[in-house]
Amino acid sequence: MHLAYPAVLAVLLFCIGLYGVLARRNAILVLMSVELMLNAVNLNLVAFDVWIRDSLHAGQALTLFTIAIAAAEIGIGLAIVLLVYRNRGSSDVDRLRDLREDGGPPGGNPSGGSDDEESLAPATDNAPESGRDQGTSAGRQPA
Repeated sequence: MHLAYPAVLAVLLFCIGLYGVLARRNAILVLMSVELMLNAVNLNLVAFDVWIRDSLHAGQALTLFTIAIAAAEIGIGLAIVLLVYRNRGSSDVDRLRDLREDGGPPGGNPSGGSDDEESLAPATDNAPESGRDQGTSAGRQPA
């Protein structure tokens, strides 16, 4: 068996998965892309195991562990995505930056808040808006 064929296929799968992780906004598609990357790694493990002709079949055993970890990752990741979708109404990864803690990333907003338009509103606006209680913003309930 030539090692080049499964290696090229694994590289193609990994590149497609990497593109999916970097370019997609939907969290479900990101999880599917991570699975493609893990399958490329599994393909390499089995191909090198067959090529080396290991008597213990360590590559195949490691592939089974990788499959088990991938199944757990999908279960937990899908549960998180479903909870975010129920709370936010969208599984858009770019809109999840509101979940970060007050410190924020080092290159982000120095105040620690989000960079959304709502955070740019004046903080001293005490005039009640039409039909809403004072202190609530669009669609949010007071804590």
